[in-house]
Amino acid sequence: MNRFNVSIIVPIFNEGDQVSDLTQRLTLLNDYVTDIIIVDGGSTDGCNEKLAKNFTVINSEKGRAKQMNAGAQQAQGTWLVFLHADTHFNSSLLRAMIDQATLHQWGRFNVQLNARGLSYRVIEWFINTRSRLTNVATGDQCIFVRKRFFESLNGFKDISLMEDVDFSKRARIHAPPKCLTEVVKTSARRWQKYGVIKTVLLMWQLRLYFWLGKSPEVLAKKYH
Repeated sequence: MNRFNVSIIVPIFNEGDQVSDLTQRLTLLNDYVTDIIIVDGGSTDGCNEKLAKNFTVINSEKGRAKQMNAGAQQAQGTWLVFLHADTHFNSSLLRAMIDQATLHQWGRFNVQLNARGLSYRVIEWFINTRSRLTNVATGDQCIFVRKRFFESLNGFKDISLMEDVDFSKRARIHAPPKCLTEVVKTSARRWQKYGVIKTVLLMWQLRLYFWLGKSPEVLAKKYH
C-alpha cells in the first residue's frame, strides 16, 4: 500500500450529525496519508471529543480560514488537502491528485451534490464550468495545494467568507490550478433546506458583492 506525502485538514464546528460517517471515511484514508488533522472551532456538541478518539484534533478560533490555517501549520505533508466535513474524499481521488498534479502547485476536483434531480446536475455543471474558466475554486471542490506554495501566499486570508475564492485569485496569479475531472461528492443540504433557486441567487449575489469589494463580514451575516 502506497502512503502519499499528503496532509488532510478538516475544519469542523458542531458536526455531531456527521461524526460517524466522517470517522468511517477518514479511517479509510489513514493508511494512505502522512496525517489527518481535524481543526475544531469550539464545538459544543461533543463531536470534537468523539473524533479525538481516532484522529488528531487541534483547537482554533472559530472561522474556516483560521481553522484551515491552524491545520496547515501542524501538517507534515508536502501536499495539503482541505476537506469539508460533508465532502467525500477517498484513496482513488488521492491517487488521481498525486498522478495528475505533479507539475502543478495547486488544484481542485469537480464537485457533485448528493441529491437527485436535474436542478442539482445543472448547479454542478455551472460550478465546475465556472471554476475551469476562471481558475477559481470553492471549498466544496476540495482544494489541494503544495505546502510551500500555500505558505508563500500566507495561507487563507482571515476573512469571514469567501476565503477560498480569495485564495484562488491570489494563487492563480502565480500558477494555474490543476482542474481535475474526478468527482468529490458533497452535501446538498443547504440547497435542500433553503430551496435551489433561493440558494443559487444568494450565492450569485454574494459573489457579485465580494467582487465589488463588500466586506466579507457583512456578506457572512447575509450568508448565515
